[in-house]
Amino acid sequence: MLLALALVTTTRAAESGPTLKDAFKDHFPIGTAVNRSMVMGGAGFRRSAELNAQDVVVLKTHFNQVTAENDMKWQLIHPREGATGYDFAPADALVNFAQSNQMQVVGHTLVWHSQTPNWVFAGTNPPPPVPTNTAPSAPRVAANSVTNAPGTNAPGRRGPAGGFGGFGRYDGPRASRDELLQRMRDHIHTVVGRYKGRVKVWDVVNEALVDGNGTNVYRNSLWFEIIGPDFIAKAFQFAHEADPDAILRYNDYGLENPAKRKRLITLIKDLQSKNVPIHAVGSQAHVNVSMSFETMDQTLAEIATLGLPIHITELDVNSAQAGQRGVGADIANNASTTQGGLVSDADKKLADAYAGIFRAFLKHRDSVKLVTFWGVNDAVSWRAQGKPLPFDADNRPKPAFDALIQEAKKISAQ
Repeated sequence: MLLALALVTTTRAAESGPTLKDAFKDHFPIGTAVNRSMVMGGAGFRRSAELNAQDVVVLKTHFNQVTAENDMKWQLIHPREGATGYDFAPADALVNFAQSNQMQVVGHTLVWHSQTPNWVFAGTNPPPPVPTNTAPSAPRVAANSVTNAPGTNAPGRRGPAGGFGGFGRYDGPRASRDELLQRMRDHIHTVVGRYKGRVKVWDVVNEALVDGNGTNVYRNSLWFEIIGPDFIAKAFQFAHEADPDAILRYNDYGLENPAKRKRLITLIKDLQSKNVPIHAVGSQAHVNVSMSFETMDQTLAEIATLGLPIHITELDVNSAQAGQRGVGADIANNASTTQGGLVSDADKKLADAYAGIFRAFLKHRDSVKLVTFWGVNDAVSWRAQGKPLPFDADNRPKPAFDALIQEAKKISAQ
């Protein structure tokens, strides 16, 4: 009885008062990542059926755009090889849910080094004996194109080597360049083609840039090693063929770091110079409570020089003590970034951070065209222990929520 009463109280709280989507309706849509239980019903990850129903109330009340947190990634939507190897049911449910609730849909993601089944990269060619930062099977790159200096950084990995199509790196015999390009083309044409006209924005390539302060541009993924740096342009070409009207974006994290941002700008300018159909830049914005207005302002100002719309794609603000040393989003390091308990006065610092971040978004509203939180509430967040979202695990608005509403009111009063 007490639980039922608490759920009713939370429902009323979520449905009354200002909403995020209404507060920012004159500036940009407000979206969120969703899991399959939210769109298919029933119990979900960490949530009972009753709690999941409460999450859906908040989802419908405050957000007008949705992204599948996992169900459109290759591992989930195309786990087995061939035309019969697809599992469209969760993604179909997401798209139908969105249409029924007048929400936009973003497709996430077509080409990524992580959560890609091993069969995608498998073939008969032996892997190189020593990891390099070159792509021997790729055509030579023109001298004025972006590339990596040979052998100057190790491959970027998410999780241990091996794995089974999850966060690990496949280390067996490899497909050829042509084989992998054909698999990429077939996958993109099938997935984008299925949702043509219904999914209007796609993360075409995800996280292809290397981290760190070295001179390299590209992450040493298997896409890069087997195909070469033009795997990015090819992915955009295939997506544009499948749906010429879709908005195609490149998506990456850590762009608040000047070195990573410089790589992004180098990459996008290179693609633009080759007339690659790239239509938006996705900045994940997995940040922490030390994030300031000034840093976000500078980040957006530099990205805006590319002349493309900016989409904030995976926003959350980590309040865990161990997560205050950077703005990365490497899955393998996620557990360590949510350890040590919360920072002192976490709710206030979270509210201050969100206020500054959204002040920057609103300042650059001519460029920022979409803002997507990575989760509806703290309970379903990939960084749950870091309490990174404006709604707590019981779907109650936190001080951060009030701070966002106040920023919207300030801009409306100008």
